[in-house]
Amino acid sequence: MKKTAFCALHEQMGAKMVPFAGFYMPVQYEGLLIEHETVRKAVGVFDVSHMGEIWVKGPHALDLIQWVTTNDASVLVDGKVQYSCFPNGKGGIVDDLLVYRINSETYLLVVNASNIEKDWNWIVSQNKFNATLYNASDEISQLAIQGPLALQAMQKLTDTTVTDMEYYTFKKVTFAGVKDVIFATTGYTGAGGCEIYFANEDADKIWKAVFEAGAEFGIKPIGLGARDTLRLEMGYCLYGNDIDDTTSPIKAGLGWITKFTDEKTFIDKDVLLAQKKEGVSSRLVGFEMIDRGIPRHGYEIVDDENAPIGLVTSGTQSPSLNKAIGMGYVPTYLSKPGSEIFISIRGKKLLANVVKLPFYKG
Repeated sequence: MKKTAFCALHEQMGAKMVPFAGFYMPVQYEGLLIEHETVRKAVGVFDVSHMGEIWVKGPHALDLIQWVTTNDASVLVDGKVQYSCFPNGKGGIVDDLLVYRINSETYLLVVNASNIEKDWNWIVSQNKFNATLYNASDEISQLAIQGPLALQAMQKLTDTTVTDMEYYTFKKVTFAGVKDVIFATTGYTGAGGCEIYFANEDADKIWKAVFEAGAEFGIKPIGLGARDTLRLEMGYCLYGNDIDDTTSPIKAGLGWITKFTDEKTFIDKDVLLAQKKEGVSSRLVGFEMIDRGIPRHGYEIVDDENAPIGLVTSGTQSPSLNKAIGMGYVPTYLSKPGSEIFISIRGKKLLANVVKLPFYKG
């Protein structure tokens, strides 16, 4: 089991630690509800150092990225971030990721912890452009500092203005006295804030500075439990649950990151373009429970006659909305908001309504 540079600090702060994606990670500290509310209303800190970081460099770096990802990375400028995914050559998804453009010949790909080795092997196997690749995952720590007060709190730690940064942009800054920290206005909570990247050896110094700077704003450490409820309220996909090697980005509602321009050729382009033009048999939807019950990953979605029509991919009791919500794949004819579906929970057929994402509107 791998440990992040912050593992000892989590244990000192009383975190409940669990195995996650090959790492020993904090699932909660004070409790999921208070941690969730802290991020929605103030500022919370997630250790996301388990995420993977892969550098792509050289004159043909963009060519490789354009080939292996669905989104159009040619529109990126220095300091811009893009959400994308790797198609797997069979109509499914290797992983979803963030693409950071440092400059025209330097890109940083941020991938899911559980897929680091798989993603690395996939990119290497597709590198017909002779781009320079480097897996820096074991050398980089990352904190997600999320919430409406996050940027205001973190501004105290850098002379570079960060409070006015646009969503999905980044700057290299001196942060808490540490040079060349990547400071990005990204996140997985829908609550605003930033994600920062730095060398493992600076982890303790930065953690201490972040909590000192955030003290007046009510900053708290946040575990993976609240990370999951926060992302689900926003309808953000979780790899391994809502998307995987068998789900296409078109079915998963990720058509907006699948760009079919004449200039861009990418893996599975023809297959996915055909799906876009001809339609798909099922789609990922969000739903709210009408009957009382909490949907969970793997529960069956059934029709009015109790015939199985799909599976719940994610589900929880939403702390912000105080209602049970979930996502899952249903036949396309039932994918419009307002459609009635049923979730089979402990042998009972419970009514749910398909709704437009995100669940939480802020």
